Amino acid sequence: MTGTPLHVFRFRVDFYADYVDVGDPAGYTPVCSGRFSECSGIEATMEPKAIREGGRNYGDHQRAGRVTFSTVILKRGVTPSQHLWKWFDLVAGGKSAVRLHARVVHLGMGQDPASGAGVLEWQMRNALPTKFRAATYDATAREVGVEELHFVHEGLSMQPGAAA
Repeated sequence: MTGTPLHVFRFRVDFYADYVDVGDPAGYTPVCSGRFSECSGIEATMEPKAIREGGRNYGDHQRAGRVTFSTVILKRGVTPSQHLWKWFDLVAGGKSAVRLHARVVHLGMGQDPASGAGVLEWQMRNALPTKFRAATYDATAREVGVEELHFVHEGLSMQPGAAA
């Protein structure tokens, strides 16, 4: 699959209590796993540091600076499953500050969404839910209700999946 563009509509999101080593994903069982209609915010930004040098009049030296991560937003059709709400409610209610590790598994064509190993994975460490939005209930609407979960995290890595 080297060089072949991947379709962005084939993915799954798993949450783990322990950090998942891509080399041994079979040893971990997800706390929850979701099929989402949208996952956005997988982003890292590095703020460069400009260092001025006396006598150098043609620009500054540019050095790597601090890296920040965006809030990840998951959207899905409303289901009877309550695991994402329960995680948010535990943290927001002060009962627990459970941090989970998130993994977005990019699936290749023909791979089983429930158990496929994926062709690449984005891993986010120490995810903390920051916002939960229930669907808008409107008796005149004809579309599927969509709920959202927003979370922040403390680290981002990208790995080739086991099926790569």
